Amino acid sequence: MERFGLDSKDRLRASALLLILLFQVTERVAGASSLYPLVVSTWPFLEAVERAWSAANNGYSAVDSVVEGCSACEELRCDVGPGGSPDENGETTIDAMVMDGVTMEVGAVAAMRYIKDGIKAARLVMRHTGHTLLVGEKASAFSISMGLPGPTDLSSPESIEKWNKWKENNCQPNFWKNVVPANSCGPYHSNGLLLAAETTCLGDGPRRAVELRSNHFGLHSHDTISMAVIDKFGHIAVGTSTNGATFKIPGRVGDGPIAGSSAYVDSDIGACGATGDGDIMMRFLPCYQVVESMRLGMMPKDAAKDAISRIARKFPDFVGAIFAVNKNGTHAGACHGWTFQYSVRSPEMHSAKVFTVLP
Repeated sequence: MERFGLDSKDRLRASALLLILLFQVTERVAGASSLYPLVVSTWPFLEAVERAWSAANNGYSAVDSVVEGCSACEELRCDVGPGGSPDENGETTIDAMVMDGVTMEVGAVAAMRYIKDGIKAARLVMRHTGHTLLVGEKASAFSISMGLPGPTDLSSPESIEKWNKWKENNCQPNFWKNVVPANSCGPYHSNGLLLAAETTCLGDGPRRAVELRSNHFGLHSHDTISMAVIDKFGHIAVGTSTNGATFKIPGRVGDGPIAGSSAYVDSDIGACGATGDGDIMMRFLPCYQVVESMRLGMMPKDAAKDAISRIARKFPDFVGAIFAVNKNGTHAGACHGWTFQYSVRSPEMHSAKVFTVLP
């Protein structure tokens, strides 16, 4: 630099500038971005969002950050995990799923008893098997064999009290239909009138069933966390954890562990998370629909609204919600039948922020 007539101070400044430029170029090549990490989650589960964001900000992968966030919700019992919604027999079980948006690998567990770490069990399925979904007691045995603590009673005094009150109310409402005895705790049997109902009341039957189902869902029924994380390198993962529908029929599996329904991700496009009446929503794979709509050029807001409207046209009384986020960090939500809230944490935020979406 001496031949350009620069003195020592100028040379020092020039060297510093070159180092800065080199660092910025290296950062871009490595894939890091000031937009990331980014965390989006259903509901105001702020501590879970902060846990996931901190993990991603400290260099964890998107998958591991999602697991950290959902695990926080399970540990804190934010209506998810041990002590959550009981089934018809008063027992708490867990469904969970994790999906890697780079490899498209999925690990999931469903109707899992005695294991409190649902999302960690799902990650073990993804890491150590060639399968996607393990269910029931075999999922529990697998999880214990891979090092998770158990067996553990997942019930709590609160969940048992909730179940006892439901029993005192003749087990109403419940998820049975076309059975006798009605308005009781069973055991139930077919009422023998299903064929007649299908042939003579075809127009009214589907609507009536959904109206009965709506009693199960409301502002205090959200026991599902669905989370998306974009890590420092733009890789995206999603995860879910849920106890399923309150007072569900034992053995029921909802949309929580179903990739494409409760959550879906493609790191080239973006991610989606859902919550609500999983039995209805899983018939439409709404999160798969959202990601594919964004792939075709839709913005997250329009993609989320479109997916919700597809369900509402067929089931106008269903209750559910979706968040969508694209790979650039643009996010939005849509809902039907209730007011929905989702939480976001990004680099420019000092703490997680809650966004409210009206139906």
